[in-house]
Amino acid sequence: MKRIINGKRYDTEKADTVATNAYWDGSNHDRNGRTTSLMKTKNGRFFLYNTTRWQGEINTIEPLTIEEAKSHYEDLPVQEMDYKEAFGEDPEEA
Repeated sequence: MKRIINGKRYDTEKADTVATNAYWDGSNHDRNGRTTSLMKTKNGRFFLYNTTRWQGEINTIEPLTIEEAKSHYEDLPVQEMDYKEAFGEDPEEA
């Protein structure tokens, strides 16, 4: 999916998946017909890619700030990149 938002081109085929809630249930990767993936562009911008299989709904792209991306990273159960690779820094010690 490609979208231009605020003068920036977001392309899911050129971006990397950072984290997602997709999982294989034996027949598909959706969670109740919907999947959310945190994506990172080659220029380091983050966005959510929301996909749906429900009639009447459309797939969407939602640009994020770095703080929003970090929050989604922590909430999404499948982390495809480690924190440092995604955000360029180690997480703060607890």
